[in-house]
Amino acid sequence: MIEVTLLGTGSPIPDPRRAGPSTLVRAGGQAFLVDCGRGVQQRMAAAGIGANGLTALLLTHLHSDHIADLGDLLITRWVTTFTEQVPLPVIGPPGTAEVVEATLTAFGHDIGYRIAHHADLTAPPPVEVREVTDGPVWDHDAVQIRVAPTDHRPVAPTIGFRIEHDGASVVLAGDTVPCESLDALAAGAGALVHTVIRKDLVELMPQQRFRDICDYHSSVEQAAATAERARVGILVLTHYVPGIAPGQEEDWRARAAAVFPRQVELGDDLHRVEVHPGVCVRPGG
Repeated sequence: MIEVTLLGTGSPIPDPRRAGPSTLVRAGGQAFLVDCGRGVQQRMAAAGIGANGLTALLLTHLHSDHIADLGDLLITRWVTTFTEQVPLPVIGPPGTAEVVEATLTAFGHDIGYRIAHHADLTAPPPVEVREVTDGPVWDHDAVQIRVAPTDHRPVAPTIGFRIEHDGASVVLAGDTVPCESLDALAAGAGALVHTVIRKDLVELMPQQRFRDICDYHSSVEQAAATAERARVGILVLTHYVPGIAPGQEEDWRARAAAVFPRQVELGDDLHRVEVHPGVCVRPGG
């Protein structure tokens, strides 16, 4: 079984009810954080996990709303680990190493203060960055992860992740428009976690800057169509733009259900979904 927790379901616009984009995936005793938007550690605490409990950090792309709390995460993991400091694997698209290095440089004064004050902190936060665009990236203790390119241009490159364990599988699309590479990554998966926007609402906004986001995000209906083409078992919607107003969940769900006739999940931060082996639709099923 794979457990998916929507830690942050918000957008770049601060929302008192929703943290920034981030998802926790637990599988085979391992814990993977996918993206780290603002407020992620508060949501992690509510989900019962600290920064030092993460197995790896997976980044779909380097937009600010998806990495806003990267520095906080790295520093907190460092100062709350009291055993041997094991580097945190950070897997993301090309450019990730530069961003991680720059983030640690920005926190250089803080790191220096802590090293000077605490005898057991002798080096900066340890990380191992791996930049990828396609193929397998993880195979430990019966958990496998592979990535494929997505299409969020002009943001490029961007990637999606497929996590598999003991017959269960979850794909995390990140921000993207429909594309063949995502269809292939998601094919037959137990669940697809997908960013969605309501283009009908965004297009009513007076500022062109907001309307521009329609160019490179999937609508609810497009995400549902991706899930249906891939024949996944569960569609999990997140990163809602604009945010879902209280009482409007069923309207969003209905738009997805009109295209994707199986299980549709959406909700507030900390919404949890269990994905069990065999939760998919086989060709012709």
